[in-house]
Amino acid sequence: MLARVIETIYWMARYLERAENIARLINVNSHLLLDLPKGISPGWEPLIDITGTRAQYLDLYNNFSESNVVAYLVTDIKSPASLRFALNAARENARTTRDVIPQEAWEQLNTLHFYASEYINYAQRKTKRFDYFNSIITYCQTINGLLADTMNRDAGYLFLQIGRYIERADMSSRIIDVRTTNLLNQNNHLEFHPFANIQWMSVLKSMTAYQMYRREVQVNISQEQVLTFLLKSKVFPRSIYFCIAEVARNTNPLPKSEAVLSLINQTLTSLLSKQASDLTQQSLHMYLDKIQVFLTQIGDKLDNTYFLSDRVQKTTAHQTASNINDAVSIT
Repeated sequence: MLARVIETIYWMARYLERAENIARLINVNSHLLLDLPKGISPGWEPLIDITGTRAQYLDLYNNFSESNVVAYLVTDIKSPASLRFALNAARENARTTRDVIPQEAWEQLNTLHFYASEYINYAQRKTKRFDYFNSIITYCQTINGLLADTMNRDAGYLFLQIGRYIERADMSSRIIDVRTTNLLNQNNHLEFHPFANIQWMSVLKSMTAYQMYRREVQVNISQEQVLTFLLKSKVFPRSIYFCIAEVARNTNPLPKSEAVLSLINQTLTSLLSKQASDLTQQSLHMYLDKIQVFLTQIGDKLDNTYFLSDRVQKTTAHQTASNINDAVSIT
């Protein structure tokens, strides 16, 4: 399969996963703000930190109001963290590989793109917001189901899975890092204790993990158990460990995979080496930073090994598919 094709599929999967995560984050944050008093509410600023684009945001806005943050994360086509940007990029990548991905998946992605664009103003309307983002999440999951059920298990599908799980692991690490900062800092303040469970629940719900956590752990919500589940669970498909293990599983059949697998094994070893009970706010932040560095290195190694990295336009924040005539074979 051509390097241009597998790279485009890889980025399509990453952008589709990113769009779903953005939709879920905004919905969860909207509900969390309704449950907490103003003095404890984290507001909308943490969502910008989760995307890692604070500097870009502050170039455009001078405060972290709800309307500004939602506009930046949803409607701003120039924002590399926006839903609109992610869906446009996913659709463009899919369009250039329509002969490889199933026709039904392309049609659903196209429908999602037009739905998100037509009703994009619903994101700013509190009475419409939940249904709008819930529909986007449902579309994304439908597309992933179609791809899983009807796509050939060749190199294209392997890179689809690799892209999805790298993006999911990266977003999971950012959500845990930012969402737990205030919680861990509040541990010694008695006035915050009645609301701790609500905030830990929001961390779980940001990753659609609440129900599976209760089923797997079967104890009351606690800091140590939540962190252990989200970081190290081997059965929950959005835990960081599970995602990186899936990257390894899908990389293993590829040729020239030794260097990538070596990095992945280092990441998994690092994940297993820490106990959640030993993590303070600062050590957790450094720990997750290390995981994000590993994920970046894994992405770079994939670039250098399999993609046309020196001839395809992309940055750390986004990627744009180019029309490239040159191609190399990886099989």
